[in-house]
Amino acid sequence: MSTDLEQFVAQDGRDDGIERVRRLIDESGVSYIYYQFVSVTGRIMGKGAPAAHWERFARKGFQLVYGSTANLFIDRHGDYIGYGPESRELVGLPDVDTFCVLPWDPKTARVFCTLFRGNEEENEPGAFLSSDCRGNLRRIHAEFEADTGLHLRVGTEPEMMWLKLNPDGTPSVEGKTKAYCYHIDQFAELQPLIHRVIEYSTAMGLDMIQGDHEDAPGQLELNWQFDRAEDTADRLTTYRQICKQVGREMGAFPCFMPKPFMGVSANGCHHNISLWNGDENAFLPEGDNPRMPSKLGLSAIGGVLEHLDALTCITSPTVNSYRRMWDTGFWAPLYADWGYQNRTTALRVSSPDRFEYRSVDSSVNPYLSMAGLLKAMGDGIKRELDPGPPEERNIYQAMADGKEVRKIPMTLGDALAALERDEVIKSAMPNEMYTVFSHYKRDEWERFCATVTDWDVKEYLDILP
Repeated sequence: MSTDLEQFVAQDGRDDGIERVRRLIDESGVSYIYYQFVSVTGRIMGKGAPAAHWERFARKGFQLVYGSTANLFIDRHGDYIGYGPESRELVGLPDVDTFCVLPWDPKTARVFCTLFRGNEEENEPGAFLSSDCRGNLRRIHAEFEADTGLHLRVGTEPEMMWLKLNPDGTPSVEGKTKAYCYHIDQFAELQPLIHRVIEYSTAMGLDMIQGDHEDAPGQLELNWQFDRAEDTADRLTTYRQICKQVGREMGAFPCFMPKPFMGVSANGCHHNISLWNGDENAFLPEGDNPRMPSKLGLSAIGGVLEHLDALTCITSPTVNSYRRMWDTGFWAPLYADWGYQNRTTALRVSSPDRFEYRSVDSSVNPYLSMAGLLKAMGDGIKRELDPGPPEERNIYQAMADGKEVRKIPMTLGDALAALERDEVIKSAMPNEMYTVFSHYKRDEWERFCATVTDWDVKEYLDILP
């Protein structure tokens, strides 16, 4: 029986795709290619090579240490996260349909890659590398579609902040505009950046549709059209890469840190979710109530609420993410409930054709978040979970009136414990993926707990006598 790697290389139409890319390389004058994949934290990793060697890399791939899927980081004890230095090397093979010339550097192109074990390995030779978060999402989505006949479409709301640079070129913690939400004058002040981002985004296949100035200093949200989960995840990754390039060109720092400022809103990345049967939206209302989702849609919401604590660990994945939860008054979704246009709940039906998952911020790895949501919704559909009636009151008023509502985890440590208990959401990170994620994030939490901060010094330096 052939291996996953061999089957991937032998896909119908792949040789034609390789030849098509060669023609594009020659016609466009591309001389260099980034072969890239995405790490556990959403960073873009990979190798570069002259375009003259395209055919060799397309058929044989490149090699890189397994630990590159964990940013090749070491933990606070000095051990490599996920994989030791004795581990084998992965094989990365390009997904030829993702080849794209970089509009800011026409001599350079990028292509996303799928990761494998080598065919010569003793264990699982030629198998998909399970710490490849991008590959995992594609496979999990395919399994979900085979089981349910449905596929997931997602649109994201990628908030981020454009910060000023210090005289030495390092980023300051100061936005380029004031904290005026939806203010066109502040929006206009950032328009040169916006034009450049949209120009590059459009050239790289993002169908840009709208944007606004949000309510933190320098905070923008630019949106593109929703699509299948794996395509939206690729486009969010591409968008981040574009913003980084525009920042270099225009003397600004694109900040995706969830909460660089207190006292103003954080950077969220709400996921707007719908389930489709072919071209039919299966989330749409079935009865007389134009706001009430279909029975299947309600079960999907029930699954997300059932697994919200563990999902929070994936979708709010940093220590800093939880500053967003604690800084009160900015609509952070603290409670496991749902409603219609209710921004005090973790889920809201923002339109009859979709729901908005709100417990997600700008540091999210979208390949992990969307895999986790697929698992949660699949469980909800399978078990026909009932989310209960929608909450139309402000959740704080509802609780004051006596409603009991579960609070989501409020620290990364609590979220990691919730994830450890939830086998359904853990299955979104199969095998070594969960090992890498949990090692990385537990070390992050432990390093924070073991650090003396400015707050500690200010609070305790003269504590006694």
